[in-house]
Parts: sequence; structure tokens; C-alpha cells
Amino acid sequence: MMIPGIIGRKLGMTQVFQDDGRAEAATIISAGPCTVVQIKTADKEGYDAVQLGFGEAKKLNSPQRGHLKETGSFRYLREFRLADTKNIKLGDKVDVSLFQPGDLADVTGKSKGKGFAGVVKRYGFAGGPKTHGQSDRHRAPGSIGAGSTPGRVLKGKHMPGHMGSQRVTARNLEILKTDTENNLLVIKGAVPGANNGLLLIAKAGK
Repeated sequence: MMIPGIIGRKLGMTQVFQDDGRAEAATIISAGPCTVVQIKTADKEGYDAVQLGFGEAKKLNSPQRGHLKETGSFRYLREFRLADTKNIKLGDKVDVSLFQPGDLADVTGKSKGKGFAGVVKRYGFAGGPKTHGQSDRHRAPGSIGAGSTPGRVLKGKHMPGHMGSQRVTARNLEILKTDTENNLLVIKGAVPGANNGLLLIAKAGK
């Protein structure tokens, strides 16, 4: 059973020229090497998964030292679910050789935080009229519901609020290049998050 993903860090964006001369926007990711630090089984934890460690930790607390005593010191720990974990051992390494050019990957990261935003920026509302006596409605949401029925604002209504800083997955992104010597992945298009943000890169599931 192959581990389906790897942990990485977004380095930035560039462009890659294809053989036919087309320039493709691409993201460069420093991915792995990761180490298997825990194996979870259906008998013990109720599901099958592996926990990978990535990045060197400068300081660990006592529970973390106990958890990682057999595998090393890692800053980030993330799980990947599996159908079974029979052929995986503690301490196994995962690197960018997991992927080949042309493979599709799902990349999960934390989107850039935008702070408190109104409905025009957050959801693309058109705003109110600029004339006919309207002086303070230009970026307002308008009506947010009916009066007597239902007599309340429905859950999930698009309203001003905190924008960004959420877990986002970009699916079916093409792997353009892999560099096993420098642990680099070049992925077509953009991936969630800011430069230096943590990413989970997994084999495409859909």
C-alpha cells in the first residue's frame, strides 16, 4: 500500500514553458522528505491512517518528545487515511518520487486571511444604486430576509464577516515537474495560501 500524499511548503509562483512554446503559470513547492511517525489501525483507533512528520522542530514539549522518540524531531504532523497499513513501517520515508509529471494532485492549504470584509468583497454582491437619493447604500447587502415569514434571518445567509484563513483544497492540479534531488514539485496553476504556507499534496481522489 502506497502512502497517498506528502507534506510540503509553498515557495512561490513562476512560469514553465512547455515543449510547444506555451507558458504555463506554475507553483513551486518544497515537499518532503516526510517520515512515518505513527501508524493507526482500525482495530486500535477505529480507522487506518499514517501520520507523517515534516520539518525539523527546534523545541518539543514532553508529550511530543514521547510521541516522536522513535522517529525524530518534527515540527509538523499530518495524517493521511489509507485502505490498510499492512506494508507500512514506522520510520518509512516519503519524498517527491511519489509523483510523476502528468499525475494529478489535490493540494490543501490555508487561504490568505483578509480580515473583516463586506458582502461586495466577500461574495461579489453588486451593491446598491448610486443615484435616486441613495447616499449610503453603495456597498450594502440590501434586504436580508422577509418580515413575518420566516421572521428571522436564515442560517448561511451571505453577510459581512471574517474572510479567508480557511482550509481550502484545489483539486486535480497537474504535476509539471519533479526534482528528487532538491525535493521540489512544480504544479500547474495556483495553490491555496501565501508563500511559505504549509500544504498537503495528495494523489487526486476524484
